Amino acid sequence: MLTRILRQYLRPYKRNVSFVLLLLLIQAIANLYLPSLNADLINNGVAKGNLGYIWRVGATMMGASVMVLIASLILAYLSARVAMAFGRDLRKGVFSSVEAFSERELNHFGAPSLITRNTNDVQQVQMVLFMGLTMMVSAPITGIGAVIMALRMNVRLSGLLLAAVPLMAILISILLRRVVPLFRTMQFKIDRINLVLREQISGIRVIRAFVKTRHEEGRFAAANSDLMNTTLKVTRTFAIMFPSLTLILNLSSVAVIWFGGKLVDTGQMPIGNLTAFLAYIMQILMSVMMAVMMSLMIPRAAASAERIQEVMDTRSSVVELINPKIPERKTGRVQFRNVEFRYPGAEQAILSEVSFTAEPGQLTAIVGSTGSGKSTLLNLIPRFIDATSGSVFIDGVDVRDQSLEEVWSGIGLVPQRAYLFGGSIAENLRYGDPEASDDALWHALEIAQARDFVEEMPEKLAYEVSQGGTNLSGGQRQRLSIARAIVKNPRIYLLDDSFSALDFTTDSKLRSALSVQASAATLIVIAQRVSTILGADQIIVLENGNIVGIGIHHELMQKCATYREIVLSQLSPDEAA
Repeated sequence: MLTRILRQYLRPYKRNVSFVLLLLLIQAIANLYLPSLNADLINNGVAKGNLGYIWRVGATMMGASVMVLIASLILAYLSARVAMAFGRDLRKGVFSSVEAFSERELNHFGAPSLITRNTNDVQQVQMVLFMGLTMMVSAPITGIGAVIMALRMNVRLSGLLLAAVPLMAILISILLRRVVPLFRTMQFKIDRINLVLREQISGIRVIRAFVKTRHEEGRFAAANSDLMNTTLKVTRTFAIMFPSLTLILNLSSVAVIWFGGKLVDTGQMPIGNLTAFLAYIMQILMSVMMAVMMSLMIPRAAASAERIQEVMDTRSSVVELINPKIPERKTGRVQFRNVEFRYPGAEQAILSEVSFTAEPGQLTAIVGSTGSGKSTLLNLIPRFIDATSGSVFIDGVDVRDQSLEEVWSGIGLVPQRAYLFGGSIAENLRYGDPEASDDALWHALEIAQARDFVEEMPEKLAYEVSQGGTNLSGGQRQRLSIARAIVKNPRIYLLDDSFSALDFTTDSKLRSALSVQASAATLIVIAQRVSTILGADQIIVLENGNIVGIGIHHELMQKCATYREIVLSQLSPDEAA
């Protein structure tokens, strides 16, 4: 998965990567060349007192060092640039995939996991790319080159490598078997922390109201400690690995000096060659240690890459046609024909044999007990989910045969949970129509009964709304959400229990003004409050996913027991008459 993601998202940067590899090769050759020059300087210059040779070779070494410095600076800049651009593109790819998900896929992954995958997981892959460009490629080049140069210096001393390198390899393989599974576990435990934290932030009022602060602190502490314990296991493994590798490295250096010193003493090896050999041994062992560091990062990045690829390979259950159809007349007529919806693997359908028509210029109300399928029915119209059987038509064309942009462009949605984005009130209202004038915004606010409280704010339309609208009351958020839909001026209004936070007076005024504004549009309203829909042109009664009654209020009071029970639970018989 890791190589697949790297190949896919590094294509636009092939030229930069090729230049980085060239710089790494130049840097490695220069680093390998420097100890050999140093040996010649000691053997033929310092030992013989040849000042001309010392200046000549010293100048060459200085030039090689400057070349390494320049190559290192350019290498660091290009590597960082490629890695950061790669991370940007990968995050964009994950975000685009999530944007295309239907509610089914969003519920499958969950918001905390999707956030972790697009932040922490992308960062792990990005980091391994950056380190790979600077270390992973140079380590084998330097290591192999240093072995060749060490053999060139002295074959007998090179035998020490036959003991040091295999010992390091065995140690690394043993420790990696322990670390790799822990990296995968860490990512899931980060998901868990995100989940608990999101719940506690979103439900802070409930937590305080039920005096559950200590309980929630305990939940977070447990999730946090769980991640800490797993991370400590990885850290303890590193604590064993790096000192052990350093010990092998230092023992190898001592052995080279010990046996090399004897060779120098007997005249079998020049002292300059011993210093160069020692430098090459250090280069070899440092290359092994760099490879170890990469081998520790790659498993975690690979686990993150699997999680990222899982998101990107998941196809939305809502699929657009290559050649979508466009309705001949766009009036906003909505029709359900024998619609059924059930989640994969579910024994019972959420909706069964649902058939009705919502005409333009009419108010269609949907009522029913909790869990009867009202919101699911509403979500089928904008194709947030697709019916498992039957069809939903808009303007005579199946929504599955239309483009999503075409379907969405004609719908003004006010969700059950009124959500506002961070920014000014004007920016939130223009979410439906970016070109709307201030006059149009004030008109929409007036219809939504929100003009009064917006005018009382010092900044008026420029008032900054916090994320989610948490600095506004529930009723204010609902009215601004309704105003946002009105600004769009759609053919179809979908209002999912959008009057629940309003008082009866505001509710009545808003419905009256909205009926005038949307007189030519199709209004489909889900309501828990019966008084909201008494005058509806058509009331659809749902029970356990089935339509048990369709008609106007007086008809349903006579022939639909479920509707009568709902009405009488809220109104007196005189009010319901």
